[in-house]
Amino acid sequence: MSSILTNNSAMVALQTLKSVNKSMTETQSQISTGKRVADAKDNSAVWAISKVMESDVAGFKSISESLSLGESTVATARAASETVTDLLTQMKGKIIGAQEENVDRNKLQTDIQALSDQIESVVTAAQFNGLNLLQGSEDVEVLSSLDRANNGTVSSSSITVARQDLTFDAGSYNAAGTDLSANATASAAAAVNTAITETLTLATAQSIGDVLRLQIGDETVAFTATTTTLNDAAAGLTAAINAAGIEGISASATGAAITLSSTVAFEDTALAYSSTGGTTGTYTGDAALEARAETVTFSATAGVNEGDGYRVTIGSQDFDYVAGKNETFEDVANGLKVAIDAAGLADISTAVTTNSSGQYVLQVDNDGASLAFAAAGRSDGEATGGLAGLSNIDVTTDEGTAAALQNIETYIDTAIDAAASFGSVQGRIETQSAFIGKLTDSLKSGIGSLVDANMEETSARLQALQVQQQLAIQAMAIANQAPQSLLSLFG
Repeated sequence: MSSILTNNSAMVALQTLKSVNKSMTETQSQISTGKRVADAKDNSAVWAISKVMESDVAGFKSISESLSLGESTVATARAASETVTDLLTQMKGKIIGAQEENVDRNKLQTDIQALSDQIESVVTAAQFNGLNLLQGSEDVEVLSSLDRANNGTVSSSSITVARQDLTFDAGSYNAAGTDLSANATASAAAAVNTAITETLTLATAQSIGDVLRLQIGDETVAFTATTTTLNDAAAGLTAAINAAGIEGISASATGAAITLSSTVAFEDTALAYSSTGGTTGTYTGDAALEARAETVTFSATAGVNEGDGYRVTIGSQDFDYVAGKNETFEDVANGLKVAIDAAGLADISTAVTTNSSGQYVLQVDNDGASLAFAAAGRSDGEATGGLAGLSNIDVTTDEGTAAALQNIETYIDTAIDAAASFGSVQGRIETQSAFIGKLTDSLKSGIGSLVDANMEETSARLQALQVQQQLAIQAMAIANQAPQSLLSLFG
């Protein structure tokens, strides 16, 4: 049936044309924007995912800037630490030169003071954008990553940069803090210059020609008996000991007993007696002369927290060291040694060692009048700077020169550790920065694969749609011409 009111063919052609035109519009939009999913109505799920990823990309750009700032700050601190290490090495050369007696120590002292001033200047100037990692002890956090969990929650990650305090600050001992005195045990209530003694008593039969030997440290003293009397043997061996000129060692005889005396400050002196005959020797104590120095022995089990301060009292003066972050009793012992040496007390010398239990021991020797001696500890102080006491190095005296040679090694180790720490964290920041760059590129690529249009495919589709559009227009025209054939029926 034909109708002039309803043209089904035209309606079909019209719907086809509309569909083709809609596809043409979508294709042209993809060509114009370059996106297959330009807004939420194109594909809401894909659009939502892409927007979340785009926000992450924006976040990683900020993180990249944070890493760049952190890297520059750490690089500045590292360079300054390396410079300090070089300057301390130069200072060590001056101190070694001062060990000679025929040099002008005053001129060397001037050079050392100039180097000390330069080190202080470097530490003060080692800041980037107002942040100095060579001052204080508070850690610095560098934003390093944005972490998204499966449930969509987001958290940030940071790289911790530990400050390395290379200041000359003395710190602050908090006398009101928690008592830590049990961690530092003084060997006596006074430091005296009394010699340490040990008695060797000869016994048993003596024969003429017997050779008596006594090893004292690395030296061996011998006496050949000319009589059978033990008292004569003791007197002869005593004379041989005194004639040997062993530094810090002397002897006296009372009957068959030989009293050995030692003023050696920091080392125990081993004793070993032997005889080619039957004469024996017994000691009143251990077969050794202990070091004369008084000691402060630090705990082998307790830890050291930031702000823990330890004080050694010598005479009427207090010497303090307050621990920084991640320090140990080795640092405390060395810090107290430096503090005592910096005061330049007459007749006082120091050393740091470990005992058979692995405990760190501060040795304090007094070669003059008796002085009070004590040790104490308190928590919650303000940490001492890593180079505290450096400006007080004095090589104009024999005592000061000897102390400076020991202490400069502590300063150098501190500066080396600081430079190494900064170098390590700088490398980590550089690695993270490179990773963030690659991760950002990966996210961008992923977003593109989700929303970008395939231009080759789109171009081919456009050409196909253009042909379909032309055919739809032709079909529309044919359908519209069909009612004209009805006019012939009324002719």
